Amino acid sequence: MKITFLGTGTSQGVPPIGCQSAVCLSNNPKDKRLRTSIHIDYGDIKLVVDSGPDFRQQMLRMDARQLDAVLFTHEHKDHTAGLDDIRPFNFMQDTDMQIYATEWVQQALMKQFDYIFKVVDYPGLPKVNLNLIKKDAAFFVGEHKIIPIEVLHYKLPVLGFRFNDFTYITDANFISEQEQEKIKGSKVLVLNALRTQPHISHFTLQEAIDLAQKLDVPQVYFTHISHQLGFHDEVDAALPENMHLAYDGLQIEL
Repeated sequence: MKITFLGTGTSQGVPPIGCQSAVCLSNNPKDKRLRTSIHIDYGDIKLVVDSGPDFRQQMLRMDARQLDAVLFTHEHKDHTAGLDDIRPFNFMQDTDMQIYATEWVQQALMKQFDYIFKVVDYPGLPKVNLNLIKKDAAFFVGEHKIIPIEVLHYKLPVLGFRFNDFTYITDANFISEQEQEKIKGSKVLVLNALRTQPHISHFTLQEAIDLAQKLDVPQVYFTHISHQLGFHDEVDAALPENMHLAYDGLQIEL
């Protein structure tokens, strides 16, 4: 299984429009972050978690020719806005895109992209097939088992996912003890770490470090990063030995 970080930035990306901070003006490619998403390649099946506003650009960077499914963590636009750009995969693969989401997120998608779900079949519309995720039940994409993990993004329920020994969680600031049990035993954990200062709906870097140490996962990466966190190389160098900042284009294999 190969995981590619398509984007590791917060909702505005890094740099945000008009930002003149030192990080935003950095020439280091690792300080340039598209909206958060990952691509998972099982070999036979390829999927992404979330299709944000940068989805088209991310797929072009990947030179992607196959995509079998999109899994949604939640309904915020920085995670859903690129859904229309699945159309080339509809054309190339001559099949509907398999969409996996909770009932709540499906309802949000139907509002955000109402034209996709109308009865009138307009030529060229994205073709999707909705698959229901229940927060307490594992599901399969092809033959690959995926375990949903419910976290809180302030008061909004958001899903993380465990793919074999890899666990991916973004947009969280609380994970219950019960849901933490689903993470234990992972070989790699990805957590959001927005910045150093407290935030109402995201883990700070230190909160993410503390949780990762509690869960005792051997390898940890942080994502959904704001320019306020600081320069990639400086922050990464100060992290515990088994922890790193993720960056756009990073690939890991399990």
